[in-house]
Order: sequence, then structure tokens, then C-alpha cells
Amino acid sequence: MTELETKTEQPIPNTQSKTLVVFAQIVSYICHPVFFPLVMAYALYKLSPADFASVPPKQIGLWFLSIAITGVFFPLFSILIMKPLDFISSYHMHTAKERTIPLMAIMIFYFWVSHAFNNMGIPTPLNPNPGSVPPLIYKVLLLGNFWGIILLFLVNIFTKISMHTAAAGAMIGIIIVMMIISPTNMIMPLLVSIIIAGIIGTARMILGAHQRGDIWLGYIIGILVQLGAYVYMK
Repeated sequence: MTELETKTEQPIPNTQSKTLVVFAQIVSYICHPVFFPLVMAYALYKLSPADFASVPPKQIGLWFLSIAITGVFFPLFSILIMKPLDFISSYHMHTAKERTIPLMAIMIFYFWVSHAFNNMGIPTPLNPNPGSVPPLIYKVLLLGNFWGIILLFLVNIFTKISMHTAAAGAMIGIIIVMMIISPTNMIMPLLVSIIIAGIIGTARMILGAHQRGDIWLGYIIGILVQLGAYVYMK
């Protein structure tokens, strides 16, 4: 076994106090990356209501439902059935290798929800009145999520990158995008997102789930994919 494989496959010894470990576990569950698309979609709606002023509340509710089903429920359901089918040995997926198939499944769902939102509001011969167009920030968020999962899949081949901090970095990245395109003051949301991201990274370190470099690499990828998606979409 090579040195790289040893770092990837073997858990990092945990010498933290029981209280800190319990706190870190709670943070890791509450801030699980699978909830990120829906949580951030709702947060962006609350942070910049002007972008949604012309959209009927029913339509906004349908958008949330679409993200919840395709971006949260389907990935969770897929992972839940993978253990009984022996695709993974544990829902914690302690090794990088075990995360390969779940990441591929999530990639499909993230592609679909991003593609769907990107094409909403575009008239077609079969649907000349397609309804409201999602705001740019939603298209950026979902495209960034899709790009992010692709990069996580590729990096995961070599090292067990933190998906928690990748989602946390994406949270910071999308707030930065909001600062660029929205007239609303986003300084406080940015500071709050940085604090939350720091807590998430600290929790993952306390649990010994990742090497320090994998924690920081997650942040970097999360921020860059959202900024890259904005440059692409604008």
C-alpha cells in the first residue's frame, strides 16, 4: 500500500474529549452537505426577496419542492439503498473508495436539477407559456453544485476530500456572488457564512474525518465552483 493510499484509507486517530466529539457529530449531521442545495435556495430567497418579487409564491414553492426532491431526497434515498445492496459498507463511508458510487449517483441528480432550472421559462412549441424564469442566483447555485460534485469525484480518486467543507465553501462562494449582483448589503451574511464554515471545518477535524489539507481543499473547491458558475452564467 502506498503512502497516499494509507492517508486515504486509514482513519485519523481521535484524541479529543467526548464533549467535543459529540458537538462535532451534531454539527456534522446538521450541516451535512446533502442538505446544502435546499438550505441555500431558501436562504437566498430570504436574503434577496427583491429577486423573487415578480414570481408567484406558488411557483417559488414548486422550485423548493423540485430542489428538495431532486437535490436532497433522491441522493439520500440512493445512499440509503446502497448499504443493503453492498455498494458501501457504512453510511459514514470512511474511505475514499466507498464514496465513488454515491458521488456518481449524486452527480446525475445535480445535473438534472441544474439543467431543469437553466431551461425554465424558455418557450417551446409544446409549452409556449412556460412560466416564471428562476433568478440568476439560483442557476448559479445549482450549476456550481453540479460542477462541485464533478470536482469532488475527481479529487476523491486521490484523497478523501471533505464534502462538508466543500459545501461550506460553496456557501461562502454563493454569498460572494450575491454581493456582486445584489444591491442588498451582504457583509453580515458573508461573515455569518464564514463563521459557520469555520465551525464545520473544525468539527470535521475534531472527528478526525480528514487530513488538514483535505479540509482546506474542500473550502477552495466550494468557493471556486460558485464563482466559476457565475462567470459562466452571467
